Amino acid sequence: MGDASSEIVRETNIEPEGFDAIVLGAGISGLVSASVLAKQGNRVLVVDEYSHIGGNHIDWSSNGYTFDIGSLIFQDDSPLLDHFPELLTLYVPIDPKWARLNPQGMVTAYPISLRDDILGAGPLEITRILASAAYARIFQRKMRNAKEFSRYWIGAYLLHRSGLESYMKRFYGIGAEEIDIDLARKRMLWISEHASLRNLASRVLKPRRQGPTNRQMARPREGFRTLYNAAAERLTKQGVTFHLDAKMQSVLRIQGRLHLDLGDRTVASSRVISTIPIHRAEELCGLDSGRRLESMTLIALYFSFSGERGFKESIIYNFSHEGAWKRLTVYSDFYGRVGDREYFTAEVVANHVGGSVSQAEADFRAHVQANGLFTGDLKLEGSQVLDNAYPIYREGAARHAIEAGRQLRAFGLESFGRQGAFNYQPTARTSTLEAEASVNGA
Repeated sequence: MGDASSEIVRETNIEPEGFDAIVLGAGISGLVSASVLAKQGNRVLVVDEYSHIGGNHIDWSSNGYTFDIGSLIFQDDSPLLDHFPELLTLYVPIDPKWARLNPQGMVTAYPISLRDDILGAGPLEITRILASAAYARIFQRKMRNAKEFSRYWIGAYLLHRSGLESYMKRFYGIGAEEIDIDLARKRMLWISEHASLRNLASRVLKPRRQGPTNRQMARPREGFRTLYNAAAERLTKQGVTFHLDAKMQSVLRIQGRLHLDLGDRTVASSRVISTIPIHRAEELCGLDSGRRLESMTLIALYFSFSGERGFKESIIYNFSHEGAWKRLTVYSDFYGRVGDREYFTAEVVANHVGGSVSQAEADFRAHVQANGLFTGDLKLEGSQVLDNAYPIYREGAARHAIEAGRQLRAFGLESFGRQGAFNYQPTARTSTLEAEASVNGA
């Protein structure tokens, strides 16, 4: 590697431009990292292979509609606003309601319904649910993966009847028995906190009183670009430089500094922070930790609709045993209809439909029709395919991600975040707090 570094320097014969810090990735983790570094007086360069700022928060507009890949909700007390206070005035206050389509064809409470999944099942089914849960607690105490974790808390029968097992496979693209136990404890902590039979009973006997809560916020109607361009403008005023649509070739360690080859220029710094997919960082550094960490490819179907949609909630998760789509978000509930039409995004994990947009659309139409949803004029306005949408937490992946991160640190590159550490981060709040702690060495 030392010889290759010298050869590149001789070929270009150009002294690389130096920065106090280089941040790879312009998503929330990257932007917060740049903000922390800039406030410390550092000259910072943010590099992203995307042509836009905001990472995987991507929108698509056509004919007055603006759709998103994914569904992300902000809060008005998020620490992200400490870095970018101007975002608050751009957010749209919303009052979202979540629900799920269960295997019985009902749109009911998310993530589980005491009334519909248990009490409404009838005496015989309730007996089976209770017996299954008791059996799991006594005889199935091992928790080596997500299926065993869930089964221990609610029993195998309710796990299947509620559709949770089907949803896990739909969301992660692999069976629940293959999902890493570390991810299960993080992602499905609600099962042990809320869905155990003891807690379900206590919620019936002593319903929790709702105290003051933060306000839920959505991105501007115009899309994510408006939001993140405001953040980039603040960072630019603080001296941060952006290099978007970058053609990152390699990262080489030369005389104590990391040199990033961008094809048409080379930049260097003694500190490089990576928030891009961990396997991509390994490729750039020429490292091989022995296992390629997998990421999900997501297909977003953008629909407009006129008619009876069959539910009142804004966000619906697919817990049924059929259908490739995993979640739909009705954006017209937040921003208003276009003409007389509602509009929404349906997300489909690509490997469930062979990576085909047309197959994803056909599967969605057939499934919602079978369940009495979207009766009327349903029109596909467009679609997008997103690689590296989120990590696939296959069993053992968490341990391997730790090892890959250790090798990157030994090389000199700091890697963290949802993509950079293969870490579960459900909200902008979580991403912000981790980035702050990581940059500050906490």
